[in-house]
Amino acid sequence: MQARRLYVAAASLVVFLAACTPATSPSAPLDTHDADVKAIKDVEAAWVQTFTTKDADKIAAFYADDASVFLPGMPIFTGIPAIKAAIKPMLADGNFSLTFAADKVDVAKSGDLGYSQGAYTMTFSPSKGKKAVTEKGKYVTIFRKQSDGTWKNVADIFNSDAPAAPPK
Repeated sequence: MQARRLYVAAASLVVFLAACTPATSPSAPLDTHDADVKAIKDVEAAWVQTFTTKDADKIAAFYADDASVFLPGMPIFTGIPAIKAAIKPMLADGNFSLTFAADKVDVAKSGDLGYSQGAYTMTFSPSKGKKAVTEKGKYVTIFRKQSDGTWKNVADIFNSDAPAAPPK
């Protein structure tokens, strides 16, 4: 009888301990932060090189379909067709060139949004027949990870370091 009670007590203890043991947690998501930051830096480096081609289609390929571009003194351009239409006049300028480099890139903990910020240098002709000018400024670009794992620009804004022109 005593052995039987001992057996029941041991079995009860095993069941109790099994119930108290925490369930194994699903594996934690991989920390891809550093790889994502590098991917955004690589995308920006390729984008800068693409600007040298002055090809609106190739440049626009760095934007998501629903991206918006905020050019100084202009309305918001949303969507690839509107972005291409906005940048084509700049690209047609024989003096146009653009370089930019991020001094800060970060990615959200969720791994689906990231941003870069930095400085740019742009050379352009303010109007036909005018001497080319060089503008220096700063920018912020928001990137979203696409379903295929690539990063595309979803919001792009920049402005000049020069003081605003006085009203006429």
